[in-house]
Amino acid sequence: MAGYTTTNPTTGRTDEEFAGLDDAGVQDALSRAHAAHPHWRGTPVQERAAVLERAADAYDDRRQELAELIATEMGKPLQQALGEVELAGSIYRWYATHGPDLLQPEQLDPQGAQESLVQTEPIGPLIGVMPWNYPYYQVARFVAPNLMAGNTILLKHAGICAASSEVMAQILYTAGVPEDAYVNLFVSHDQLADMIADPRIRGVSLTGSEKAGAAVAENAGRHLKKSVLELGGSDPLIVLEDARLEEVARIVATARLSNAGQACNSPKRLIVPHEMLDAFVATVVEVFENATLGDPLDEQVDVGPLSSVGARDGVVEQVERAVDQGATLHTGGEALEGDGAFMRPAVLTGVTQEMDAYAEEIFGPVAVIHGVGSVDEAVELANDVPFGLSGSVWGTDLSRAQEVADRLDVGMAYVNEHGTTLPGLPFGGVKRSGFGRELGRWGMGEFVNVRLRRTAVA
Repeated sequence: MAGYTTTNPTTGRTDEEFAGLDDAGVQDALSRAHAAHPHWRGTPVQERAAVLERAADAYDDRRQELAELIATEMGKPLQQALGEVELAGSIYRWYATHGPDLLQPEQLDPQGAQESLVQTEPIGPLIGVMPWNYPYYQVARFVAPNLMAGNTILLKHAGICAASSEVMAQILYTAGVPEDAYVNLFVSHDQLADMIADPRIRGVSLTGSEKAGAAVAENAGRHLKKSVLELGGSDPLIVLEDARLEEVARIVATARLSNAGQACNSPKRLIVPHEMLDAFVATVVEVFENATLGDPLDEQVDVGPLSSVGARDGVVEQVERAVDQGATLHTGGEALEGDGAFMRPAVLTGVTQEMDAYAEEIFGPVAVIHGVGSVDEAVELANDVPFGLSGSVWGTDLSRAQEVADRLDVGMAYVNEHGTTLPGLPFGGVKRSGFGRELGRWGMGEFVNVRLRRTAVA
């Protein structure tokens, strides 16, 4: 029976422990979600939309409380946490507004029949496996479209985010989601695997690591279940010769430090022309060294702790290994003494193909900066990793920057911004960054039955 533990990464103290479900509890959760599906799918679409609208209102009304909770739970600086709460609320509101239209039947050319109609119908109970780095946002982008579509949901959040997962469930219940249509799970990995295999489950969505994604995809595929995976990223960011170097370097450095670098679509590999490299590195180093580290509840803090001491130590080890293999460390990289999971943000250059840091994801406040001799070399370097979540190109000649962005082998390519996520935009990657899409109309289309109803002429 898996227990969940909330440990404050700022202090290192355990704040709360949560009992996990036993096997009988797992079976009960499956039965409840399965039994609730006919009622929830039969709830009129406008009523489901009204439920999501009330959930969005709750996120707006409780934004300070919710932000402080995850600042304590996983270390996100308060201003960034407030932004995440607002984004989550906007996702529920977007689907409340646009969901009914997305579910409308579509009339096709009859093609010799009286009618050819495409209907969009829910498929049944789904499992969502969510990470700790964006507790509200990640849940919203899976839950909002699928509740809107009429599916029921079993939600397994990360073990360190049990408190926020319970609050999210209560928000949905208060908004009008039946308690059996959304079930919050505290289960082990083995229990989760058994649940995915259960014939009552129709699909699974996971946001997490490559290893977890591969295990879930293998299990889902073996049992012929639909899956959507959003996995790791090692996002490239290409700076062109005509970019405003100082401005771009400061924007990019700040973005890399957001959430202590713990974002799959953070700009992790910064690719700059050789002649601009020294100036670019100097500015990034300046931003990193001037960033305020500390308690995420302090509104003046720029960088909080990593999610855990173990996570922090893993990133520190990656930096040390890169240096041992020949990379140049310009600043930071060490763990801070004392309580909590803090480390000094690090800047690396001279990372080559032979080094682990060239292709692996570094999930922390570390910038790897490369110098290149041409745009072709920049694109080749950008695509020469197993990931393909997102990437960006920065320059003042927009048409040229767009042409370069079109050459990136990613699911999301940006020009003069990086990692923008909005409710109506598709989110997802290619290669080892996963498959499927979330958000917008694309997120509504993953776990539905696109059913043809064709009526012949009498």
